Amino acid sequence: MGGSDSRSDDEYPAIPGDAVVRAELALADLRRLLAQKDLPDSAATRLTAAIAAITAMIRDAQAERIRYEGLFNALPDPVSIIDDDGRIIDLNQAGLDAYGRPRGELVGRLVHVINPDLPRDHMGPVLETLNRGASYVIEVNNMRADGSRFPVEVHSAAFNDRGVRHIVAVARDLSSRHEAEQRYWQLMESIDKGILIQDHGGRILSGNPAALRMFGIDHGESLADALHFSRWLVVDERGRQIPFDDMPPIRALHTGKTIESTLLGLYHQQSKQLSWLSVTSVPQYAAGASQPHQVLTMFSDVTALKRDSALFDRAQALARIGGWEWDAARGRLYLTDEALRIIGRENDPPIDLPDAISLITAQDRPAVEAAVARLFNEGGSFDLEVFGYRPDGSALWARMIGEAEGRGAMATRITGTVQDITARKQEEECLRVLARTDPLTGLLNRDGMMSEIAARLARADADTALFYVDLDRFKMVNDVLGHGAGDLALIAAAQRLRRVVGDHAALARFGGDEFLVVLDPALRSETPEQLAERITEVFAESFRVGDEDFSITASIGLACASDGARHPEELLSNADAAMYHAKRRGRNAWQRFNPGLARRQQDRLQIEAQLRKALDNDEFHLLYQPLVSLHDGRIYAAEALIRWRHRTLGEIQPDSFIPQAEATGDIVRIGAWVIGAACAQICAWREAGLAIERVTVNVSYRQFLGEELPQVVASALEKYRLPGSALELEITERVLIEDAPDTLATFATLRKLGVGVVIDDFGEGYSALNYLRRLPIQGLKLSRQFLEGVPGDVSDVAICQAVAGMARGLGLSIVAEGVETEAQRDFMLGLGINRGQGLFYSEPLPPTKIEEYIRRHSG
Repeated sequence: MGGSDSRSDDEYPAIPGDAVVRAELALADLRRLLAQKDLPDSAATRLTAAIAAITAMIRDAQAERIRYEGLFNALPDPVSIIDDDGRIIDLNQAGLDAYGRPRGELVGRLVHVINPDLPRDHMGPVLETLNRGASYVIEVNNMRADGSRFPVEVHSAAFNDRGVRHIVAVARDLSSRHEAEQRYWQLMESIDKGILIQDHGGRILSGNPAALRMFGIDHGESLADALHFSRWLVVDERGRQIPFDDMPPIRALHTGKTIESTLLGLYHQQSKQLSWLSVTSVPQYAAGASQPHQVLTMFSDVTALKRDSALFDRAQALARIGGWEWDAARGRLYLTDEALRIIGRENDPPIDLPDAISLITAQDRPAVEAAVARLFNEGGSFDLEVFGYRPDGSALWARMIGEAEGRGAMATRITGTVQDITARKQEEECLRVLARTDPLTGLLNRDGMMSEIAARLARADADTALFYVDLDRFKMVNDVLGHGAGDLALIAAAQRLRRVVGDHAALARFGGDEFLVVLDPALRSETPEQLAERITEVFAESFRVGDEDFSITASIGLACASDGARHPEELLSNADAAMYHAKRRGRNAWQRFNPGLARRQQDRLQIEAQLRKALDNDEFHLLYQPLVSLHDGRIYAAEALIRWRHRTLGEIQPDSFIPQAEATGDIVRIGAWVIGAACAQICAWREAGLAIERVTVNVSYRQFLGEELPQVVASALEKYRLPGSALELEITERVLIEDAPDTLATFATLRKLGVGVVIDDFGEGYSALNYLRRLPIQGLKLSRQFLEGVPGDVSDVAICQAVAGMARGLGLSIVAEGVETEAQRDFMLGLGINRGQGLFYSEPLPPTKIEEYIRRHSG
């Protein structure tokens, strides 16, 4: 089956890995052969089969390539594919970003382009390691396009690619780790406390300069030798020798707990010098380990304090820590001066321990008595925080620490400390109050209110009513006058609520412009419904902010525990559902929760739960409504409209799940699917020869405010080899009002892609005309609600005329939505609006019906 157009194998490109290109060239040759008129039938049959096989191979290969590129570029670390000579074959997107170079500057070149410091024979040890079946790991410094270096840890492994060994090299940026290590050692070097690090056996690994200075160790001298336990005599504060296993770092290793503030005397047997140190040892654990692998000990030299008793007592006073000792055998209690001052008994010292702890309240006293008894019986220590009153009546919070000397029959003495922690406890209480308080209004915050609701629900003998108050039109104050004015409005709203609910209710700012009121109806003379009405009325009067008067009303949801709510979250959810129902009724109203709302709320929850699985279960499909010339009905574009066919619930209308998807954020993932499916469909129509200019897709404001939309659009256009003009995005006016920097950036990127953006349902929303001038909007879709009354309704006629004139003046295209009658069509044509859509021409159709529509209107 020869011919002048056939090629030999040598004429096909021999680019490694480019089998798809070769197959496409071969496919073209086979199709030319098949087109020859004198081709035998048997040969034609074989050629047809070969063409089908090669076509399937190309499709599979392209799919595999897309999958490979997706996986390859999803890796967060720079990954290079190189050959045995060290030449770069491929590089993922993270690598291109890390090195700041385009692919063309790296692929095909030796790895020296990203690491010029490598020796010529650097591949030798790599290949030798890979030949053993192992992976090769090395730390090097790679170079960016601007010449700057950054440390990386490179893991290299071999893999077989169609009989040829290639090497995959993953480079992990070590910059953050090196910086952290450097900061750690800088801290160790600069801190004035001595620091020693010992391994799990107690062997000294390292120490900082302050430690060397305190122990008098010269630089260059072995730290482990100088501090060997045999060279020192270690004693406690009473002069008793401490064995190695009782040293704080060894105890921390054995117990896995921090050993705090231990006073040690270290006597150097050669120099005959005694130093006193305050030592804290902290066990350190490796990731995932259950036992410490080393211990860090911090210490301060307190020799001067120990030598000077007066100075030591002063230190006790500064720390508000006093000492005590109870000798049970002799019935003697010793308290330091600071301890006597703390308990307010300087002039009347307690005669024994029971006398001292009589200052503690009856609630805390049994814990102290039990702890003391346990120490005498079992030994050990205790650490308690107790509350009491001094003889002058002032409140006292104290931390009592006690430790027995010996155990059992040998334990007759307890020594310890008492610390005045009243100031700390007062600060903690202030912090607790602050943590529950909204700083702007002084009301409870979310956490504080949830605790309050839980406490009230726990009282079985009382009903609890919760009011969920949401301010209507508050966003306008922020948008027009700024957040400072918005804060003043919130403060004023809080004051009005406080004035209405009185002292028997808890009031909170729940977040943003939302407030909660919780009360027990039994404590009030009015019903919850009457209070809801009064809250609504108090917002009837306008708010004055600066020189402006604003009407800010309230939508209120009321729920009572007697309606069946048993948990704070359930009561809050009921009140929230009632509030949203009040908003849907027109705002400036209140609504009590009822079983009907519960069912609707349950339906919404069911929709939300099923919605998250719908995309993965392939339950969405698209219908397309023709966009036509109003003159003759010829189609020029189609609007993609999503539909949900649930396996058990059946067809679910968009207005039942789109708002829910926007509220939960699922709309972002669903919207990305719609864009991809719509691009796939117009690609199929074009391949079938259908004259459809573009497909339009509705985009949620949630998609537009995110960062993913331009990438989703660009990927879909690239995947189906479509120009940007083949896709048009419809947005609502809410997107314009947001005016976030990300929104402006998204507009700019879409414009570069050639993708058109039009405003859907123009006139229904905010109608921010200023944005039509500033942003790259290509057109408007006149809302169907204004077409309903034309040509008979004077107001609708005036609005349509105004929008048409404005669009012409701004150079924007305009499409009439909802054209359902001949009179509406003729009116639109009279305004110069030549394009539209609606039931007068066609309902939304499946893709195959679009083809039939085109054939009917092509004559």
